[in-house]
Formats: sequence, structure tokens, C-alpha cells
Amino acid sequence: MHSFFVLTQSQPVGLTRTQSANNLVTDSGAAGTALACGFKTNNGALGVLPNGQPVGSVLEAAKLNGFKTGLVVTSTINHATPAAYSAHSADRNAYAQIAAQQVGYSHPLGQAVDVLLGGGRCYFKPEGSSASCREDNIDLFAYAEKRGYHVAQNRSDFDALDLGRGNVRLPILGLFNDGDLSYEVDRKQQAEDVREPSLSEMTEVGLNALHRATHCKEKGFFMMIEASRIDHASHANDPAAHLWDVLEYNNVMDKVLKWIDAHPDTAMISVADHETGGITLPSRHDPSRLTSATQSIEYLTELWENYDGSDRRGYLTSDILPAYGLSDASGSDIDSILSGSFASRLSALLSSRAGIAWGTGGHTAVDTTLYAYAVGDMGEQLKLDVAGSFDNTELPWYVADALKVDMDEVTALLRGNGTDWVPT
Repeated sequence: MHSFFVLTQSQPVGLTRTQSANNLVTDSGAAGTALACGFKTNNGALGVLPNGQPVGSVLEAAKLNGFKTGLVVTSTINHATPAAYSAHSADRNAYAQIAAQQVGYSHPLGQAVDVLLGGGRCYFKPEGSSASCREDNIDLFAYAEKRGYHVAQNRSDFDALDLGRGNVRLPILGLFNDGDLSYEVDRKQQAEDVREPSLSEMTEVGLNALHRATHCKEKGFFMMIEASRIDHASHANDPAAHLWDVLEYNNVMDKVLKWIDAHPDTAMISVADHETGGITLPSRHDPSRLTSATQSIEYLTELWENYDGSDRRGYLTSDILPAYGLSDASGSDIDSILSGSFASRLSALLSSRAGIAWGTGGHTAVDTTLYAYAVGDMGEQLKLDVAGSFDNTELPWYVADALKVDMDEVTALLRGNGTDWVPT
């Protein structure tokens, strides 16, 4: 049995170039397509070439050849990166159609991912139900259950999975927020009985469930793990949210590396699909200044916008600023927040105190660091193979070759179904 992880965001071995087919600065759809399918496409597209023709992913090739598959993320499960591995759309924002493909409802090959863990419940609920994001009556949760999925939608459902060691068997569909999962800094403040699972907890479920389903079998598993909200925190220039999601990803890495040490037929490649925020750490930066923040800007902005009291200044100083580690904000700082953009002023204050500088609220064109890990002879060969500088499109071909699966075979099958099924 051979198993492979791809973690997007161990051991540094090289760099990857990230430009898309039509822009030196990629978006997540094009970058996800490059990492999943091995082809450049235009920003905004998923699993298709610039001319709209679908291309198979390494996950689909693994599934076609008898491997079990998993996607574990902190975004909605149908967001750009997980979608690039499991669906095809000329428009990355066709979330309802992408979700339908992921559980096999409309995938042209009838494929369904075996483990789906993250956010995005609203895209699986039919129109008219509470918090639905669909514009049709398709109930993907009901469909998934008919297909044999064990469905989990809250903390108690997650706990019943017993970290993948209990009675629940594949396939598993676990979605724990209608939108993205909460930032780690906010998740840690949630009451225990309703607290969303962390990325490391979901990773453990995926590892155990996929391993149990493939143990002593000829074919192993392929799992893609994404610490999606690191990117979101960078878009928001929120240093506190960024810190805690990076630290949680470190927890995931520690868990995966220990797993590989205990399961030496498993290998990992890790890379970010792009850089976001243009973050720099000038001389004398002090990240310890971020540790007193207990909520994200996103969470505090919602509180601020929903405040209906008469003393906004008092509410700011007594509730908002302490929660963002700014209890000692000066009178002029407070005046600045009250008179300007709430989110950007919070970001500027805490970033300045920690000595962090942001260059943009979008993506950048810088290369991303490539990591890889395996043990024994496989580990030595892995480092030799992937050390250096690569285009992001080269990585899935390497993984497919390691698993002895054929992405071109998937592409031919997909195109045999025409393109009417590809959302535009």
C-alpha cells in the first residue's frame, strides 16, 4: 500500500512558481488547478483549460484506480483548492454545482470523494431550508446519505466519529459551518459543546478513517489538507488570525510527520498555492504582541456592526479593543477607529505594534516554499526528486507517477462526456 498527502500551505526542499495562464499573479482557482491537474488555466477557472476543456486531477486518477480519497479544509469544502481536486467548472464561484460534483450527484464519472471535511453546509441544503445557499431543491445531504455517506454537521456529530476510530466507516461528509470554518483564534473561544473541530482534529479523522479502509490493501489513499483560512487572514491583513491559523497548521504538520514515521509507506508534499498579503517582517518585529488577541477582526467587525447601544466609544474600549490585544490603545487611536474604517484601523494598529508590514490585500507573484517528507529510502529519494525550483504544474504529475495512476486517462473519460456538464 502506498499513500500520499498533499498539504497546501516538514521539510523545505525547494520553491514553486505560481503564475496562471493569463496573469503573473494567480488566483486560487488557477493555482488549485495547477496543483491538482498539472495544467495552467485562467484565473477564475477550476479543473478546465482556458478553452473550457476539462482536465483530470490526481485525486480523480487515484479514485479511478482504486485508491480512497479525502479532502480536509478550513474553508467551505467547495472552495477553490478542494474543488480543483474534485470538480470542474469554468467559474470557481459555481459553488452549488461544484458541491454536487464532489459527492457524485453530477460528476460525469460518478466519482465521489470518500472523506469530505470542512465548511460549506449551506451549499448542501435545498432552497427554502434554513441557511441554504442553493437556488434549487437539490438536497445533497439527503443524496449523500442515500449514497452511503455518514453525515456530520455539528460538534456532537463530529465527536461521534471518534477521530475516525469508531464504528463510522467511509464515506464521510462532515461540514461544520454554513460558510467557512471559524478562524482558529475564534474557534478556541467557542463553548466546548458547540466548538467546531480544528484542522488537526479533522486531519486525524481523515488519517484514521482512510487508513482503516486501506490497511493491508493493495491500494492506499490520497488526501489533500488545506489550512485555507491562513489565506483569508492574509487577505484581511489580520495578524492575529494569521498567527493562530499558522500555529494550528504547525499542529497538523506535527501530526502528519508523526503519522509518516509510524507508517513509512506514506509520503507528503506541502506547498502554498500562492502568497497572500505581501507580508514582511522588518527588523525588530515582535510576534509576541499578537498573543493577547482572543478574536479575529472578522468576528469583532460583526460585533461592531451589530452593536445597537448608545456608547460606541465605551463599547470599543471595554469590549472590542481588549479582545484584539489593544487594551492600551491611546485616545488618538480610538478616535482613528471611530472616524475611519473599523477593520483596517484595527489591522494597522496591531500590525504596527507587532512590527508586521502588509503590502497588499490580494495575492502576490512570489515563489512559494516547497516541503516534502518521507522516511527511509523513500524519504531520501523524495528529497532528491523534488529539491529545487519547479513550476506548480509539475507537482501533480510527480504524485501521479508515484501512485502509478494516469491523469490523462481521467481527462479522456471526462471529455468523452462532452462539456455541457461543466458549469460556466
